[in-house]
Amino acid sequence: MSLCAVKGFQWLRQRQCVLFSKGMSFLCVHQLHSSPGFTDSCYDGLYPGHIHTTPIQKALLAVGSGVAALQNPYRHDMVAVLGETTGHLALINLRDRMKNDPEGYTILTERPRIRLSTLDLSKMASLPDGSFGREYLRFLEDNHVTPDSRADVKFVDNEELAYVMQRYREVHDLLHTLLGMPTNMLGEVAVKWFEAAQTGLPMCALGAVLGPLRLNSSRLQSLFTSLGPWALQNGRRSRCILSIFYERRWEQNLEDLRQELNIEPPPVILSAANKRST
Repeated sequence: MSLCAVKGFQWLRQRQCVLFSKGMSFLCVHQLHSSPGFTDSCYDGLYPGHIHTTPIQKALLAVGSGVAALQNPYRHDMVAVLGETTGHLALINLRDRMKNDPEGYTILTERPRIRLSTLDLSKMASLPDGSFGREYLRFLEDNHVTPDSRADVKFVDNEELAYVMQRYREVHDLLHTLLGMPTNMLGEVAVKWFEAAQTGLPMCALGAVLGPLRLNSSRLQSLFTSLGPWALQNGRRSRCILSIFYERRWEQNLEDLRQELNIEPPPVILSAANKRST
C-alpha cells in the first residue's frame, strides 16, 4: 500500500479514537432511542457519525481508499470513503436536481431511510410478481444482500449533502432491480456506467473505468457491445434516480416504473449465480 494510503488510514484510526474518547458513548445511547437520520439537533457535529476532515486529510483518505478499492472492489467500506471524499460538486448538483423535482423535494424534506427496519418484508413478499417491491425483494434474496450493509456517511461536511450521499448509497440495490443487473462483476460495472452518466460522482466514473479490467474477454465483449452503451444512454436520459420515493412505489409494476423513468430493459439478461466471478 502507498505511503499516502498508510498515512490516511493511520489518521482515520487516530481520529476515531479521539471521537470515542470525547463522547461517542452518548451518541450510541442516543441512537438506541432514535431512528437513523440526519435531523438530530442535539448532536454536537453536523450529523450523527460525522468526522470533520481538512482538504489534505480528504486527499489522503481518497488515495488510500482508492488503492484499497482497486485491490478489492468488494470492499464497500473503502468505496464509501472514496465517494464521500471526492463527490462534493456532484452531490451539490444532485441535491439541486432533487430540489427542483416535487418528489425529490419531498424526499429531501422527509429524509426516508431504506433499512430492514423500515421495510415491510412480509407485505413485499405478498405483492404480485412483476411489481417493483416483489422484484426488489427477489433481488435481495437471489444475490444474498441486505440494505443494512450500506455504511453511514461520515466525511461529507454538509448535513444536507450527507443525506444525498446516503440516499444514493441506499438506492443502489433498487437501481440494480430497475436495471435488471445482478451483483456479479459484470452487473456491477454496468450499474457503475449508468451511475457515472446519471450522477457525475467521481467514484462512479472511476469504477466504470477500472471495473472492466477485472472482466474476462467474453464479458468485456458483452460490456462494450451491448451493456455499456445501454447503461450510458439510459443514465444520461433517465429521470434523476434520487428523486423517486421508492418506498411509496412498491406496488407499482416494474415495467411501468422503468417507462416512467425512461429506462429501457437490459439488452442482456444476466444470472445472479456465481456473483463474484469475473
